[in-house]
Amino acid sequence: MIAKKILIAALSLGLFASCKKVLNINPEFQLDKEELNSIEDYEFALTGAYRAFLSTNYYGASNATSNAFVCLPDMLSDNLNESSESLGNERVFSRWAYAEDENQIENTWIAGYRIITRANIVENNVDQFAGDHQGAVNRVKAQALAIRALAHFDLLRYWAENYDRNSTKPGVPYMTKFDYEQKPSRGTVKETYDHIIQDLMTAKTLMGNMDHAINTSGSRAYIDAIAVNAMLARIYLYSNQLDSAIKYSTLVINSRPLAPRLVFPDIWTDASTAEVAWSCVFETGEGTPGGNVYFPVAPAGSGRAEYRPNPTLVNSYDQANDIRYPSYFQVIAGRLVLSKYLAKEAQLGKPDGVVNFKAFRTGEMYLIRAEANARKGAATEAAALADLNTLRDARIDGYTPVVLSGAALTSAIELERRKELICEGHRFFDLKRTTHVINRTDCSSFCTLSANNRAWNWPIPKPEIDANPAILPQNPGY
Repeated sequence: MIAKKILIAALSLGLFASCKKVLNINPEFQLDKEELNSIEDYEFALTGAYRAFLSTNYYGASNATSNAFVCLPDMLSDNLNESSESLGNERVFSRWAYAEDENQIENTWIAGYRIITRANIVENNVDQFAGDHQGAVNRVKAQALAIRALAHFDLLRYWAENYDRNSTKPGVPYMTKFDYEQKPSRGTVKETYDHIIQDLMTAKTLMGNMDHAINTSGSRAYIDAIAVNAMLARIYLYSNQLDSAIKYSTLVINSRPLAPRLVFPDIWTDASTAEVAWSCVFETGEGTPGGNVYFPVAPAGSGRAEYRPNPTLVNSYDQANDIRYPSYFQVIAGRLVLSKYLAKEAQLGKPDGVVNFKAFRTGEMYLIRAEANARKGAATEAAALADLNTLRDARIDGYTPVVLSGAALTSAIELERRKELICEGHRFFDLKRTTHVINRTDCSSFCTLSANNRAWNWPIPKPEIDANPAILPQNPGY
């Protein structure tokens, strides 16, 4: 049972860090509306939901664990190559050798439902304070709903066979109540989307009547209406609802313009929040988004680069003029490493990998809108091309606009997604929702993943099935 397995982790509002088997942990206490006695208590509980994103199986990582929604999708695909410095920690993923008893897959499943459980504790009970604190209740509840929706969507990305909006393939259990005795079924992909979109739309409505803004000036640490629009844009692209993807990406673009070229590097050292819709905040001692790709050790010339950027991808950048190249990569100790998550501005002299994870950015929104317009056909290709050229012009000094159409335009947008969004949690899913083929260049073994390979979909963890047979069916091939 999902909730029972993660109870102690979900109810302890600090970041869960135990390496013990969750099934062996007995609940020490139950945190519910009896223990949350004020709107301030619920705001604190909401902070616990945000902190759970820092899990080493979600946005966080070390040099020995996977951040499932940051760099792991690049290791699973063709953006990152395992290097001679590898300790083999992620080899089961980069070689597509995982099975239903893989520990990191179980931990990612638990990490997602831990976030959901914390969000449900807030969402299920905060309405009791609506009489005197309606604006505050709306603000807290809206964020809990958005967090719940995002975590379910991320789980769907790994565990669903098909992303189509009306797919009847198995989805993931959508947990709307805090009840550790639940034994939920998976439902369908369509039913999962129904819940996700309903939660996000309700969150948007609540955000129209709050006591104060969610984010202060210059901060993007919390999920507000802009971030919800970004979530909807991504979800609608995956689900092939192209007009809605265009609508919501446009709302984000209009709210958060692309960063000027000279400001763009500051995004990655947290000196600027330009074009950031939502940034998951990491502080010293709370892990790092990129530690399983390049784990820095002071001084700056030291560190382990277990996975390095694919040479074919690297060579696709205009290395002299594209501001992304020096922002994302550095030559350290004689080899090119992905240094996108090296350090915050104040730590550049002693980089430790502690830097915020930019979960949603305007750069992605331009690419969502471009892809959606390109997929709609010839009538909207001009709009797709305009967005592609606008993004490139923002990134590349002296850029000359191109004229493309048809398959050439679609391929250019796909390549731009690889270049813009490397190690931001996209590449494996982009291939899964489009071509269903991985062909790695500069590769000697484990170079191709065919469309019918079981590895496109992660297995439901065996301990979950053992505890809750209602969650069957298992994904094909496991």
